[in-house]
Amino acid sequence: MARGNQTSTFDFLLWGLSEQPQQQHILFFLFLWMYLVTVVGNLLIVLAIGTDVRLHTPMYIFLASLSCDDILFTSTTVPKALVNIYSQSRAISYAGCLAQLYFFLTFGDMDIFLLATMAYDRFVAICHPLHYQMIMSFRRCSLLVIACWTLTNLVAMIHTFLIFRLSFCSKKIIPDFFCDLEPLMKIACSETRINEFVLLFLGGAVILIPFLLILVSYIHIVSAILRVPSAQGRRKAFSTCGSHLAVVTLFFGTVIRAYLCPSSSSSKSVIEDTAAAVMYTVVTPLLNPFIYSLRNKDMKGALVRILRGKVFFSWRH
Repeated sequence: MARGNQTSTFDFLLWGLSEQPQQQHILFFLFLWMYLVTVVGNLLIVLAIGTDVRLHTPMYIFLASLSCDDILFTSTTVPKALVNIYSQSRAISYAGCLAQLYFFLTFGDMDIFLLATMAYDRFVAICHPLHYQMIMSFRRCSLLVIACWTLTNLVAMIHTFLIFRLSFCSKKIIPDFFCDLEPLMKIACSETRINEFVLLFLGGAVILIPFLLILVSYIHIVSAILRVPSAQGRRKAFSTCGSHLAVVTLFFGTVIRAYLCPSSSSSKSVIEDTAAAVMYTVVTPLLNPFIYSLRNKDMKGALVRILRGKVFFSWRH
C-alpha cells in the first residue's frame, strides 16, 4: 500500500482474543471484570499511599507510581478490546493503531523501569540501611521517576516512528488483540530489517538490562539477609522483598516469552502469543494490588482505613 494512502481512513483488523463466536460474551464480561478490578485496586493503592503520611517513603512512592502506570497500561489495550467484542467489529484505524502502540510501549516500558527502580530501593534499604535516607532522598526518587518517564517516551517514539515508515497492505489482520511491534512488522509489505534490528537491540536492552539489575540487586539482598543472625530478622527482610519479587517473576517471565522468544505465524503460535500478552497486559496489573496489599501490614492498614472512611462517609450521607 502506498504511503500517501495511509490516512486515518485506513483500518487494520485485530485478531482479537478468540475467533469462537460462542466465547465472545464470556470474554467480554471476564475482561470487563478484570479491567474494573485492576482500575479500582490500583486506585485504592494510590489513595492509600497518598492519604497516609506514614507511607510517604521511597518504597511506597515507587509503588504508587507503579499503580498509576498499571492503570494507564491496562487502559491502553483493554477498553478497545472490549469495544471490539461488544460491537463485533475488529477494526482499528491506522492513526489509532499508532497511538495505541506509542502509549502501550510507554507504559509497558515504564513498568519495567519502575520494577528495576524498586529493586534498587530494596537493595539500598537492606544492604546500606544507615545511608538509606541520604541515598533515597525525595529529590533522588523524583529524579529516578522522571528519568524513567523520559527514557520510556524516547524508546516509544523511536519504535513508533520506525513503524510509521513501513507500508501496509489494506485490510491486514494484526495477529493480536492490540497493536504491538512484532505483529505489525509481520504484516508490513515493506522491508522491516531496520525495525527488527532496533527491536532486537533496543527492545532487548530495555528488557534485559533492568532484569539484570534486578537480578544483581537480589543476589546482594539475599546475601545480606543470610548474614542476619536472627531468624525473625531474616523473615522480616524477606517479607519486604517477597511481593516485589513475585511481581517481577510474573511480569518478566511473560514479557521475555513474548518479545525475546521466536514465534511463527501459525494459528497455534498466535494463540500462545495472545495468552502471553494477556498475562503481562491484564493479569499482572490485576494481581499487583493483591500481591502488595496482602503481604504488607502497612498497606493493609491504610486500605482498611480508606474503606472504613468510605463506609462512614456513605453512612453520613
